[in-house]
Amino acid sequence: MRPFELTLADAARAIRAKELSPVELTESVLERAHAVEGRLRAFVSLRAAEARRVAAEAAAEIAAGRHRGPLHGIPLGLKDLIDVKGQPTSASSAVRAGHVADEDSAVAARLADAGAVLLGKTHTHEFAYGLTTPQTRNAWDAGRVAGGSSGGSAVAVASGAATFAIGTDTGGSIRVPAALNGVVGLKPTYGLVPRSGVTSLSWSLDHVGPLTRTVDDAALVLAALTGRDPRDPAGLPAPRESHPPYGEADLTGLRVGVPRTYYFDRVAPDVESAVRDAVDRLRDLGAELVDVDIPMTRYVQAVQWGLMVPEATAYHEGTLRATPELYAPDVRVLLEAGELLLAGDYVRAQRARTLMRRAWARLLAEVDVVVAPSVPLTAVPAGQQSVQWADGCVESVSDSYVRLSAPANITGVPALSVPVGRGEGGLPVGMQLIGRPLGEGAVLRVGRAYEATRADAGRLAPDAGALGAGPVAAATPGGSGPMPGDPARSPA
Repeated sequence: MRPFELTLADAARAIRAKELSPVELTESVLERAHAVEGRLRAFVSLRAAEARRVAAEAAAEIAAGRHRGPLHGIPLGLKDLIDVKGQPTSASSAVRAGHVADEDSAVAARLADAGAVLLGKTHTHEFAYGLTTPQTRNAWDAGRVAGGSSGGSAVAVASGAATFAIGTDTGGSIRVPAALNGVVGLKPTYGLVPRSGVTSLSWSLDHVGPLTRTVDDAALVLAALTGRDPRDPAGLPAPRESHPPYGEADLTGLRVGVPRTYYFDRVAPDVESAVRDAVDRLRDLGAELVDVDIPMTRYVQAVQWGLMVPEATAYHEGTLRATPELYAPDVRVLLEAGELLLAGDYVRAQRARTLMRRAWARLLAEVDVVVAPSVPLTAVPAGQQSVQWADGCVESVSDSYVRLSAPANITGVPALSVPVGRGEGGLPVGMQLIGRPLGEGAVLRVGRAYEATRADAGRLAPDAGALGAGPVAAATPGGSGPMPGDPARSPA
């Protein structure tokens, strides 16, 4: 097995045992990125020289007996909303041309303290305001969408161009691309991972979390990221409950809620079949399946958009009025729409969220986790705008992808997407596990127990290596081709 094919946990064990050098691992991952980036375009920028320097420092520290932990010497991609001192944070937008961060985000600082090796910044749907990441292509089929807005992070992990990556999730933006690219995506409890130094889409819905190849890997990254940061007013202290990388495979005694309503409505047959098969495996592992009704479902999308749209517009108010032409058309129209919403509408959305949180708390008092599809359909062809369901309903692609993930953002509860097989055309399907606030331990336990039943857990997208080599052609904010003034764009 080549080093870039290793999961984070396996690479960490090999590095700790001095069977693998961080330099060797980083070179292997950079070579992989060079091979696939021309077609997949996961990265805004790759800083190979800096990555090699940090990897060499990690190797020297480990050789001297100063091992910092499981992320030491592990290469990662960072969504380009997350500040790294001295580096651009473009948010994949021409609006941010020339912007350079003057200090590290809490997330970047914690990963650096853990000894992780930053490869570069990964693409987002512009300012995270979308569910497809149009600059990037799906790791399983380059003719299809990557999902968004953390599409670059998911594709980098799925293709082997990063051992793990960090994304953000405001309405599903970690879980959606994780499901579409066959990787694990964790949206932690609201405030558990600090958002200081992270470009905001919607401050009351934004979350930061890992995209990884396995559930074990997600637990390892989460442990490095949690804990209050004084710059984030919504920050939570790290919980006393730990997130061990290896949980019990036996789920005896756990109550798993299976929705009767909402989560299996307007879901493609191949997705429903794969998820229900996975639910049956949870029962075989000892879990007690409990039918549940999801509360306040008719209000989910109205509340999601009622909170997100005005908060996003408020954040962008100055630049939207000064340079509206620099925004992509799909993002600009949403930001301009936010100027038309009334204060009363926003207040009503806040009130509805309070009621929804209380209703979900009652539901989660009866079960340990709720299980559901992560998204209602697999990756659609790039450029497709809408989906027609069997009942005649026509829905935009973005509304389809956000529909099943939004409840966990509105309520702030943790949600984990794990791969559960393949749908039509061999495209990945994801299952979502939703837990109580600060209940990451339960969702990770269930996710890992399921994952242990799969022989293909943690494997890369099978065709990524055949996607082409040659010079990297990563997209610039709002376009394609090399970014002017950035000599470090090539991974070579």
